[in-house]
Amino acid sequence: MTANAKNGLLLADKQWDNRYLRNSSSILVLNLMPTRKETERQFLSAFNDLTGNFELTFLYPKSHHFKGISKKIVEKTYNSLDQISENHYDGLIITGAPVETLPFSQVDYWNELLKIIDWSRSHVKEVLYECWAAQAGLFYDFEIRKYQLPKKLFGIFDATFISKDSKITQGFENGGILRMPQSRHTQIALNADELPIGLKITATSKKTGPIILESSKFHSTYVSGHPEYSQETLAKEYFRDVNKGLNIEKPENYFLNEDNTKINYSWRATSLKIYQNWANKFVSQKAELSI
Repeated sequence: MTANAKNGLLLADKQWDNRYLRNSSSILVLNLMPTRKETERQFLSAFNDLTGNFELTFLYPKSHHFKGISKKIVEKTYNSLDQISENHYDGLIITGAPVETLPFSQVDYWNELLKIIDWSRSHVKEVLYECWAAQAGLFYDFEIRKYQLPKKLFGIFDATFISKDSKITQGFENGGILRMPQSRHTQIALNADELPIGLKITATSKKTGPIILESSKFHSTYVSGHPEYSQETLAKEYFRDVNKGLNIEKPENYFLNEDNTKINYSWRATSLKIYQNWANKFVSQKAELSI
């Protein structure tokens, strides 16, 4: 129905039009991506196409050393934890970040990220971690480590197993295709036969490993890929690396022709369904409380 931005670069630059909302759900987005404005648009566009009304507030880590943008601009357009710490939210999304090859402890905002996660336990109903953030959340919650892949996992990949008893995969379990963009150099070190207590794999692929994991204890969903990615995102990443002279292979299952001008935008339905199913978790909680 409608997604409004409470703050952010798009709103400041008048590139997103808010509309009057009633009975909206509140979502906090810790935006760790370097393409901040594009990432804002991706999430707003996705939630704008869901059933329900949503207000998105964008959060930044104060301890981060920013590149490519003035920290003063971020401080002016985003909120920090201390500014919203008294608030309660229906959902928290923590995005991926281009720091996956670093040990967690070497990420400049690592301690602040853990503080935000700890704060969310009592102030947020459901948390959604994506890509690097999923690896970070699994490490913090279950001490699951990550390791370097021989080459970048890059492309669009289908799940080969989908749980039949998870709210997050409703609509996929009876033959539906769950398709996910992946763009990462690391993988979680997890034996599917020896899962930590309180963690379950909801969707996985032989090619990519776990795609979605869930923990009811922490009210958390961990997604190894980027469901928010728009049609052109992987192409931009690919041509960026080509222009840098990096040894990068084409994203798998993505381009439709040899000259890389046509894209198979095949994951949009999956992304919207995942976001809708995730949002339904806290929407249903609100409905139960109102009875």
